[in-house]
Formats: sequence, C-alpha cells, structure tokens
Amino acid sequence: MNTPVNVGLVEDQLLFREGMKAIVDSWPDTAVVFESADGYSVIEKLESCDPLPDVILVDLSLPPNGNREFSGVEVTDALRAAYPQIGIIILSIHEDENFIAQLIEHGAHGYLIKDSDPQEVHTAILAVHEKGCYVNERTLSAIQRSIGKKMKNKPLSHPSIQFTRRELEVLDLICRQMTSEEMGEKLFISIKTVNGHRNNLLQKTGARNTAGLVVYALKHNLVEPVFFD
Repeated sequence: MNTPVNVGLVEDQLLFREGMKAIVDSWPDTAVVFESADGYSVIEKLESCDPLPDVILVDLSLPPNGNREFSGVEVTDALRAAYPQIGIIILSIHEDENFIAQLIEHGAHGYLIKDSDPQEVHTAILAVHEKGCYVNERTLSAIQRSIGKKMKNKPLSHPSIQFTRRELEVLDLICRQMTSEEMGEKLFISIKTVNGHRNNLLQKTGARNTAGLVVYALKHNLVEPVFFD
C-alpha cells in the first residue's frame, strides 16, 4: 500500500475540526498528522511535528494573536516562508472572488468553500500533493473575474519575458492540472525535464507555486482558459 498523504488541519472551531479529521482519516490514502486551533502558533508547532504534513487545510477566519490579525492569509505567508514544500488549501465560508484570487496570489495551492462535498476535499488534497495545485471551476472563474476587474480599461497585458515553445507547452499542461508524469508521457520527455521546465517558469514569472503559474498564464493570455473538459 502506498504511503498516505499526511494532512494538517488549522481550524479554530472544534466540532468542524473533529469532523474534518474523522473524514480525512476515513480515507485509506490520507491521514491527519497535525492540528492547530489557531494560525499564529502553527510554525512553532510544526517544528516538533514528525512527520510534517504534505498538505494543510487552513481556515480563512482564524483568531487574532492579541491585536494582530492572523487569518488564513497570514498563515499562508508564514508557511510559504518557513515550509514552502507544504501544500496549502484554504477553507472558507466566503465565496467572494477577491478572497479566492488574493489567497492564490499569496501562495495558496487551492481554495475550497466549507460546504464542499467531502469527495471534492479528497480530490483537492491529492491534487495539491500530486500536481501542485487544485483549481476547480469556482476558483478558475474567480481568478478570471478578478483579473478582468484589474485589467478593465487597461490594454491587454503581454509579458516581456521570453518563453520557449516547450515551456509554453508545459505551462498549458500545468493549467490543465496534469502531474509531472502525465506531462512527461504527453510530451515524450522525462519527469526530470518536466520539473526543469516548471522551475524555469517559476523563476521567469516570479510565481510562488503552480497555482501562481495558472494565475500568471491567465493574466497574460498565454493559455486558453478551458481546463475542465
């Protein structure tokens, strides 16, 4: 049996956290290894966590640290700085497109509404772990609308960065949420080469992660925004 994906939960509501833990632990390929009722102590708690989570589900609305806000935005920033290898999925009651786009740009790898079907949560965890991001139709639409509002009455943005043909092919397949293995098979190149192109894309664009590459690609009209065939 394959090693399960290690999952963390950052949620201040005990009943919801316990419910999520029971659901995640009921799946044979996932296991909860970390919990926190607040965001501001997450980094300190992770220092003594073994094994570390592969993916952390983070509530957007978390209690402040005294007078200092420490919501899912701040947790995302802190995790990206201290543990960039951990995937971050934001859970929220908010369906506001600005929240969604903002969290993706801050470095979150996915965004789910709290009333999502448990099966979608499972799909999102595996996608973030295996593909680097989970962009469902709601998130895609929010990103597109957010970009549209920012670009309203502005000329179409064309990147000054020069991309190779292969990099653009990999970018398109990233947006279609393929794994490195799937991209390698489709393009007839090795996984190492795929990851090399992904790293080049991250460096050239300044994107924080794979989800950020999707935002960049949409913002600069580099791919057709039809990822859900």
